[in-house]
Amino acid sequence: MSIDKYRIKLGDRIDLSEWDPRDKSEFDGGKKAGIKATRPLNARLEALQELLYAESKHKVLIVLQARDAGGKDGTIRHVFDGVNPQGVKVASFKKPTSLELAHDYLWRVHPHTPASGEMAIFNRSHYEDVLVVRVHDLVPEKVWRRRYDHINAFEKMLADEGTTILKFYLHISKEEQKERLQARLDEPNKRWKFSSADLAERKLWGAYTEAFEEMLSRTSTDYAPWHIIPADRKWYRNYVISRILVDTLEGLKMRYPQPEEGLDDIVID
Repeated sequence: MSIDKYRIKLGDRIDLSEWDPRDKSEFDGGKKAGIKATRPLNARLEALQELLYAESKHKVLIVLQARDAGGKDGTIRHVFDGVNPQGVKVASFKKPTSLELAHDYLWRVHPHTPASGEMAIFNRSHYEDVLVVRVHDLVPEKVWRRRYDHINAFEKMLADEGTTILKFYLHISKEEQKERLQARLDEPNKRWKFSSADLAERKLWGAYTEAFEEMLSRTSTDYAPWHIIPADRKWYRNYVISRILVDTLEGLKMRYPQPEEGLDDIVID
């Protein structure tokens, strides 16, 4: 599979109506075959994450953005199944607290970026400050509009300091979102995930589309690219993201550290 198929190149102007959320063109089989094909990728990702931790040279930041019910939690649960939690951390960014609002909008984000040898996953992220704040008119347009440059500069600094950044927009259709929200209502063990606020946000579908399109267009860079992932089919979403992650990590050419000398002569009593 070519990573470039879903990667937004610098300068691209995104129209989400041109991206099929049900696309599965990079896999010939169906759901069962796709799930089976993802398993060795999960195993390879587990091995690469262990190597990342052992080498302790690179940092990896994974950003997940999506609409409500877009599949962020499911991506984390299925793609990263088996990785060692010692070297992976997940940060979820919800409505800012009063303390966070008293600082600049990136203040709460920076402490969660990965250290050497770590992989950090952002479930939502600093991009909420050009999405929710825009759609709900929480700050003036001149404020949120200048944040694209702030974010690009922030990510450039992280990249310059050795962080590999991968950003995934999980692209679902309005019909698929309806089905997933309905499933949360219909299944008792999923009702905890349903919020009536999701319905209010759903009514703003068009406004969020515009916000996502400009976000993707303005903040996909060579050092922190966005990928638009077809996400109506969960199995295909997992397959594509796993492939991109494995290919990217293998491209880092990581090596285990050299052991200390004299280990061959050690006898453990």
